[in-house]
Amino acid sequence: MSEEMKAPEGNVVVTDLESHVVDDRAGKSWFYRTYTTAWFQIFLTSFVAFCCPGMYNALSGMGGGGNVDPHISAQSSVALTATGAASYLIVCVPVFEIIGVRAMGLGGAGIGWTYALYSGALLNYSIRGQGAFVVASGALLGLGSAFFWLVQGAVMISYPLPHQKGRAIAMFWIVFNLGGMIGAFIAFGQNYGLENAGTVSNSTYWAFIAIMLVGAILSLCLASPWKVVRSDGSRAGHDPKLLGLNETFAQKVFFLIPMFFAANWFYSYQQNVVNGTSFDLDGRELNSALYWGAQMFGGFAIGAVCDMPRLTRPKRALAAWIFVFVFGNAVMGGGLAFENLREKNPEDWIKFHTGAYAGPAILYFFYGMLDALWQGLSYWLLGAMCSTPELGGKLVAVYKVSQSVGAAIAYQLTTDNLNGRKQYISNWCIIAGTLLVARMSGF
Repeated sequence: MSEEMKAPEGNVVVTDLESHVVDDRAGKSWFYRTYTTAWFQIFLTSFVAFCCPGMYNALSGMGGGGNVDPHISAQSSVALTATGAASYLIVCVPVFEIIGVRAMGLGGAGIGWTYALYSGALLNYSIRGQGAFVVASGALLGLGSAFFWLVQGAVMISYPLPHQKGRAIAMFWIVFNLGGMIGAFIAFGQNYGLENAGTVSNSTYWAFIAIMLVGAILSLCLASPWKVVRSDGSRAGHDPKLLGLNETFAQKVFFLIPMFFAANWFYSYQQNVVNGTSFDLDGRELNSALYWGAQMFGGFAIGAVCDMPRLTRPKRALAAWIFVFVFGNAVMGGGLAFENLREKNPEDWIKFHTGAYAGPAILYFFYGMLDALWQGLSYWLLGAMCSTPELGGKLVAVYKVSQSVGAAIAYQLTTDNLNGRKQYISNWCIIAGTLLVARMSGF
């Protein structure tokens, strides 16, 4: 047998020791055998996302973090994304290379308390109006969330077998966004019908803080990669000596960077302009639930397309790209009609109890679905280039740095009071342009 072999459908050279290992879990308890399966670890990572970034998304999706002033939330988002981009390169990748997925545990005390601290800062702002604390907590959240997203991405794209990666992305996106949807429904139920309410109630923030702290505890429970076994018996990680990306694959990543840059560009316009200034509080909260619920549908759809049987991986990649390109441009066409209406009306002009609510709410649902399609395709393309968490972590770092830089710029545009029409135009141009550049990667 040859000394080395290529992973199925993969581009990373791995040793036979890594691909064919004896399952040494015989005699272990049923719980341990289940706990060390790749799918259980993917689900555990997804549930941490449910508790922490899922609840964060529920707050941010209401516009202004549930507060009246979207500029405070935008300023904290600039601090979060800028700190996150620097953290991936300076802190997270070096730590990840040393201790692997346990880096999430470092964030564990990390990610949970930084998410909870951010929610506490929003609660404090609601009571005392101290915006500086919100911005500072956003910067700390940038560091904590960077650890989570680096580990999460590595787990999601490297633990499944090549023909299962679409399903893994779909499962993560459904569980993760179920958190955002439930969190938004919690806020909707607690604040529904409050007269003259511009912000969510204090009890809403306390509920989110409690759930985020549960996620912090769970993040400490991830197994080491060399203990994790895939469905074919191979290890997710086995002290691999990996070859780096060769020149061909480096070029592929280069053409994908603009698409990664765009991944969170849309949030500032959608959440702070469309939802935050156009709807009343009841409408904003229900829209947040619709947005994250739509992501569950989007995650399922892109996973199904990327794992279509009887198609080669290049054909699946092309089919997924066409799907996202057509869907994205169609949705932005509907966004143009909304933008024309928005400019003719005052703030909070869409009341939840009126007939004017339905159309814009459906558009906001499709905005959420587009986000899931976009990020699902991005992760799947990265997963096609790796089969181990070590390389997966490096690829995800490229993705998250690019994504964070794009988001920081977009939130800064909101902070600088760039009008909604110009932000909308930037969204559509980026959707069409970066997808065309991504196609040049030849995936």
